[in-house]
Parts: sequence; structure tokens; C-alpha cells
Amino acid sequence: MIDALACRLAGLSGWRRRFVLLLSGAGAVLALPPFFIFPVLPICFAVLLWSLEGVRGNKGALSAGWWFGTGHFAAGFYWVSHAFLVQPEIYGWMIPFALLGLGGGLAIFPMLAVWASWRLADGLIRRAVLLAVFWAVAEYLRGHLLTGFPWNLLAHIWAIDAAPMQFASVVGVYGLSFVTALFAMLPSAFVAGKAGKMTALAGLLVAVLLWGGGALRLMTVGQDSSDIVLSDLPADVPIVQIVQPNIPQRDKWRPDLQNRHFAMLLEMSRRPDGLRADQRRIVIWPETAATFFVETQTTARMQMAEMLGPGDILITGAPRTYPRETDDYKVWNSIQAIDATGSIVGTFDKFHLVPFGEYVPFRAILPFPKLTAGRTDFSAGPGPKTLSIAGLPSFSPLICYEVIFPGAVINDENQPDWLLNVTNDGWFGHSAGPYQHMAAARFRSIEEGRPLVRVAYTGVSVMIDAYGRKQASLSLGEEGVLVHPLLSDKNHTTVYYLWRDFLFYGIVAFFAVLAMGYGRKPKSL
Repeated sequence: MIDALACRLAGLSGWRRRFVLLLSGAGAVLALPPFFIFPVLPICFAVLLWSLEGVRGNKGALSAGWWFGTGHFAAGFYWVSHAFLVQPEIYGWMIPFALLGLGGGLAIFPMLAVWASWRLADGLIRRAVLLAVFWAVAEYLRGHLLTGFPWNLLAHIWAIDAAPMQFASVVGVYGLSFVTALFAMLPSAFVAGKAGKMTALAGLLVAVLLWGGGALRLMTVGQDSSDIVLSDLPADVPIVQIVQPNIPQRDKWRPDLQNRHFAMLLEMSRRPDGLRADQRRIVIWPETAATFFVETQTTARMQMAEMLGPGDILITGAPRTYPRETDDYKVWNSIQAIDATGSIVGTFDKFHLVPFGEYVPFRAILPFPKLTAGRTDFSAGPGPKTLSIAGLPSFSPLICYEVIFPGAVINDENQPDWLLNVTNDGWFGHSAGPYQHMAAARFRSIEEGRPLVRVAYTGVSVMIDAYGRKQASLSLGEEGVLVHPLLSDKNHTTVYYLWRDFLFYGIVAFFAVLAMGYGRKPKSL
């Protein structure tokens, strides 16, 4: 039956092949957050690889990869349309162009991966291995070219549980994506005789090894800290107080609601019951929770300081600017820390800006307004930065999707004790987007061996330990306050931190040579 299906898919052509590949690419999204139906991944990639058996030319291979990729990215990033519906009268008309442009543009990466695997390998087994290699390489390139966008990587399917994510501490998320690609591609070789069945079994064993090895690692480091009693902690363990206001994006910048929103944030920042007087708090508001310039609004800043006790700090996302009277007027999307005296004791400016969201590329020739409030493009900060404030554990601040970039979240010359990610996922409503964002963020804690505090405007806010395990969280669409200790006793140096992506380079090079063999002639162009 499976052999017959493979032969039938290989015999497809024209619009039938394109339609099947489009649906298969879209179906593979079900393996990603928040669905985690990861068994669909080998099925969808089997459809792709079996269809390639009927391709006779370069054009057909390029077409197969592009249609599969378009389905995959258009379905995986459908939630982008929510951002255009915050002000539909201005941006609504852009939705079909954004989805088709994003899906079709990003599909170039799998298109080239599929074409290269078809051209350089004969036979289903070799082609499956080589497609895993080139798919992982394509994800790496997608994460670096044109500002980069390493979202919805294959490795993210394992975010259903911390155990299978652990291999990222060795090879990083791109290396884990390659291993995941083997899990996705190799089962298609089931129809290639006895050797193919063994290859398919090897692919399925990948999941077993990832889960088993990761579970063993977590057993050796002990239990997480999700059941700690706050009042039993020593005074030198700071308490994080996450504020998640859950204000809809369409209301966030309304002038008539600004005072109400600010009062709400202040009320949610009061010292919770049950803490001792000597316990220090780190109160954290999400990205641009302060919708004003903190430096210039002295009254508002002092109101924020009134919520703090001696030794407490309040960290908030806020816009930051030079005085308007200067010639070089700039605006940054920033994080600012305030102490109990109302002084600004730490500042970080976002360095990895969102194209069209925070600035418009090629503004001289593109007449589009950016999606965020204000007409002025945001300026980029200098890069990763470690903030050390008032004797509290140092941290690396990251705003919005800065947290999705592997190996680019800390300053190696001044290593932090923990990672902070403030974000506003309210742009994307109740969709898959916030869950995908959170899944990507968890990998940074595993790669860097440090806890991560994620504070989201509408959710999901979460405390994550140095092994990627969730300690406590606030759900998407929930208004609330999360209070949890910041523990750094499990901080550790990972193999990935020491070697970054060099192990990934070596692994994919080895498998590429293994799949292509020596002395083989590629197909003629």
C-alpha cells in the first residue's frame, strides 16, 4: 500500500503535484507550536521526497521545493495578518500581499534545498539524508541573511517537553534542526527495500534518542524549582514580579486610556503578601508598557518608584529619545530600570529591529508606514549588553524577537547571570504566533545555560530555568501577576556556548559527504 502511494505521488505532474506539495508543506506546520503533532512531519516530507522521484528536470525540482515551502511558511506565519488588523482601515489591504510575499519569499530557502538534494543525490536514501543536510543549512541561512528570521525552525517541534530540547546545549538549535530533519526525512526511505526500512527505523529512533538522552540529563541535574516557598528563601535571592496587563493592542496607545493603563500597571506592581521585608524584588513590565518617555516624565517616574521598597528595582519597556530640539532626533525601543529613588539606573536599546514593524527598509523608495506607533523609524542599539544593577544578578536584556537569534543574546565579554525578554505579542492576538515565539525563546536558556524571564504584554509570560524547564507562567490572554524567585544555582557553561555553531558546520559537512559519496557525477544542468 505504501509502495503504491509512493509510486502514485511520483507520477503526479502539473497542478496536481503543486497542489499536493502546497498542502504537504502546510500540513508540516502541525508539528510546530502550539500543536506539536510531530508525527505528521515524516509523513509530509515523505510526500515531498516521493514526489521528487518523478521529477525529470531542474525546473521541476525548484518548483517542488517552492510550492512545499510556500505552503509551509504561509500556513506557519498566518498569524502575521493579525498585526494588520489592529488598524484595518490603514493596513488591512496589505494582508494578502504580506502572507503571499512572506510565504513565497521564504520559500526560496527550501526551494534551493530541495533542488540541491535532487541534483546531487541519486536514490531515495541518499536524497533523504542530503535533503536533511540542505534543509538545516537553509534554516541557518534564513536565520542570518537579510537581517535574519530563524522562526519556526524544525527543532522547535521538540518544545513540547524540555527533554528532547537538551541536545541544543551541545549543537545549538540549528544542529538540533538537522537531527530533526533526519527524523523527518529518513522514514520516507521505507519503500527503498531492506536498506530503506533500516534507514526509516533509524529516523524514528532519533526521537527516542533525543527524548531519552535529554531525560537522562535532566535527571542528573535534579528537580526544578517550581514548588519553592518564597518566604523560606534567603535574602540574597531576588524575587521576580512579572506584570502582564493583557491590554489589547488596539487600545494600548489610545490617549484617552493612557492614565487608566498606567494606574493598572502601578496597582499590579505593589508588593505582594507573603514576602519578608528583607527580600528584594525585580518588578518587570513588558515591552513599551511605559508608553511615554521615562526620562522626561518625572511625575510618572516617581509614581513608579513609590511602588518599590529599598533595594527593589522596576524594569520596563519604554520608548527613549533625544530631546526633540536636537538636530539628530532619534527614537529607540528600550528597556529602562528604575530604583526606589526614581533614578534610571540602567538602559538598553533594542539592536535587532523588525523590518516594516519598527523601521521601513529602503524608505526612500518604499512609501509604506511602519506598523508601530509614530512616524519616526526606530534606531538600532549597539548590540547585546549586560546590565548590573545595585548588587542584583546581572542580566542580558532582549526586546521582542531579539531572543530568537541563537548565539546573539549575550555579551561574551561580560557574561550575565540571567536573560530577560520583554515583548508585546498583543499584535498577534490569540494565534499560534505567541506560542511559537515562546518556544524559540526557551532554546536560548538551554544554549546559554542560564535562566530566562519572559514578560509578555498579553502572554505568554514565563519563568524558565537554565535547562529550558518552565517554572511558572501566565497564559495567553490572562491578566495577572507572576511572583517567582530568580535562581541561578543551576547556571552552567554549555558546549554550545564554547563552540557556537562550529559543531553544526562539521556535522552537516560530514553527512553531506556521506550522502553524496566520492567520485559521483551530479546531474547535468
